[in-house]
Amino acid sequence: MPVYDYKCEQHGRFYGLATMDDSDKPAHCPECGKVSARIIVISPDILAMDKDKKQAHELNEKNQHEPTLSSKARRAEDEEHKAGCGCEKKLGKAKMMYTARGEKIFPSMRPWMISH
Repeated sequence: MPVYDYKCEQHGRFYGLATMDDSDKPAHCPECGKVSARIIVISPDILAMDKDKKQAHELNEKNQHEPTLSSKARRAEDEEHKAGCGCEKKLGKAKMMYTARGEKIFPSMRPWMISH
């Protein structure tokens, strides 16, 4: 179970175990028993970080699954396609065939190759 931070108005910050389903629910203070809200503690390193570095980290987080291309990169990518990079080239029909039992055969390609 994860450990979450909570803050009691009288006794300050304390820690508590809770399931992930109960992560948004308040917890009781261990000293006075009063219901206390969960807080999210931010690292002082993040708060003191330079503005440009913080923006770079945010951009990296945003683009972690699919990067955003700059206009310069998009233009370069478009020019590559215009130059005939071959990405639109259609491939010919495969020369592999199957026997009645489902074995692969390669007629006239590699007669010495044994199929798997």
